[in-house]
Amino acid sequence: MKRVLVTGSRGQVGTELLRLAPDFYVQAIGRTRRELDICDSSAVNDEVEELAPDVIINTAAYTAVDKAEQDKGGAFSVNEIGVGNLARACTDIGIPFIHISTDYVFDGRQQTPYSEDDPVRPLCIYGESKLAGEQAAINTCTKTIVLRTAWVYSAHGNNFVKSMLHCGAQREELRVVNDQHGGPTAARDIADTIWKIVKRLDIIEQPWGIYHYCGVPDTTWHAFAEAIFDEARRQDYEIKVRSVIAIPSKEYPALAPRPKNSILNCEKIQAVFDICQPNWRDSLIKVVEELKA
Repeated sequence: MKRVLVTGSRGQVGTELLRLAPDFYVQAIGRTRRELDICDSSAVNDEVEELAPDVIINTAAYTAVDKAEQDKGGAFSVNEIGVGNLARACTDIGIPFIHISTDYVFDGRQQTPYSEDDPVRPLCIYGESKLAGEQAAINTCTKTIVLRTAWVYSAHGNNFVKSMLHCGAQREELRVVNDQHGGPTAARDIADTIWKIVKRLDIIEQPWGIYHYCGVPDTTWHAFAEAIFDEARRQDYEIKVRSVIAIPSKEYPALAPRPKNSILNCEKIQAVFDICQPNWRDSLIKVVEELKA
């Protein structure tokens, strides 16, 4: 049975990785930010030496997109330096490193879905720090897999689904951006995919590199919000909102600019690992059910 160290284990994906681990017959050892500060290289080295894991999965990240605009040091500390510390620890003992990244490494100006080798041009500090983390991982550990994903949601932590359900229960009218396009991705689907990758590392020759993974079909934040409320009503939530007004990004106050096109081409992960994109509508049903329970 593989021993896997999961950093950031109280985040959306980290939580789901620990929940799903028994289904894949792996021993997942979770570490929260308080239990392991990945920015502390000595702490990382000591933890890895003590646990002797077979794989490290990093889900720890600085994800406050707007706050990062005024806290560049904090964002880069976690998203670049911390990632580099983990990658170096993996290199020292010769194990694979799996790291989660984001669609925010792209500027969103491309008209077609983004492939792994398309030019990266982050629009904001958060995106810059995540790109720096990708580079730190790949340049430090030859056995690295970077999984870029987008629009993550779950029953845990802070995310769009939970925000919409909260606001929708209190207000009759909401204004939601309709000119940003992407594929919502359930954290549980990401965790399922990561465990499938872990199980196949020993049988696929040279699987290392960057992969894209997100939900289908493509949608907008506005359409996603409408789907959330439709599902909530179907499950007898108390939803007060009656009008969801579509607005352009320029009318939504945010410090950090967002990419207009966050659609990811996921053909590579299917070709290499035989992993298909999940339908976010199916996953949304489960998340809304869990939140209600």
